[in-house]
Amino acid sequence: MKLCIFAGTFNPIHNAHIGMAEYVLDKLNFDKIIFIPAYKPPHKDYDISYSQHRYNMVKLAISENKNFDISDIEFNRESKSYTYITIQELYKKYDVEGKINFIIGTDAFKNIESWYEADKLKELLEFIVFMRQDEKVDFTNLTKKGYKYRFANMDFVDISSTEVRNKIKFNEDVSDLIPVSIKGYIEENGLYKN
Repeated sequence: MKLCIFAGTFNPIHNAHIGMAEYVLDKLNFDKIIFIPAYKPPHKDYDISYSQHRYNMVKLAISENKNFDISDIEFNRESKSYTYITIQELYKKYDVEGKINFIIGTDAFKNIESWYEADKLKELLEFIVFMRQDEKVDFTNLTKKGYKYRFANMDFVDISSTEVRNKIKFNEDVSDLIPVSIKGYIEENGLYKN
């Protein structure tokens, strides 16, 4: 199985996340994209009470695509969500063809060496890097250190979870930023109002 992972906080999942996963699935011919919401992101201060809501929203948002799946692997650990540990577990669980691929933005990829067990992690993954519009990046140093990556040539979609949360907080319309199902879930559960 050609497997790609999309891990993140997804606070909340939005249309750019879905678009990135669809692009990778269509253009790079993966059998499955597995979304992995972080239970407790190691690099972020985070309200743990939202963890289950984030998981529920991802599950809802991807339910229409049979090639998308969600994993509760990090929820089952209930500790910091270290990618290295997660990837080791996924190799045990799935019959992977080649290496697992990992969707990542340039901001996170720039700091990949600060991740837990980064030297071991780079041996387990190939990265698919999404760039912001007109962003100039140079990852020559990571290439020299053995990181395998390629750039996704998808047109940049300027949406962030922070923007979505802020608009909801101030009662602004988010219909063009998130799936309808997610908008309904957020309203039903009174999320992001504070």
